[in-house]
Amino acid sequence: MMIEEKFARQRTYRKNIDRYRGLLKTELSALERQFIERRLNEEESAMERLATSTITLTLETPKPVTQPPA
Repeated sequence: MMIEEKFARQRTYRKNIDRYRGLLKTELSALERQFIERRLNEEESAMERLATSTITLTLETPKPVTQPPA
């Protein structure tokens, strides 16, 4: 998966999480609340899985270039 796609998915998860949290602040029936809480947990889990699947890059410090004696 390309980095741009991961960023797009992460943005989508974040927007959904924010929307679900906003909905939980409103008046809901018990069934609606249960559904929203389940969807919120699913989105948070998916975002966490995406974050842990990120490839870790290791950067090495380049060795200094030495000039040959003149």
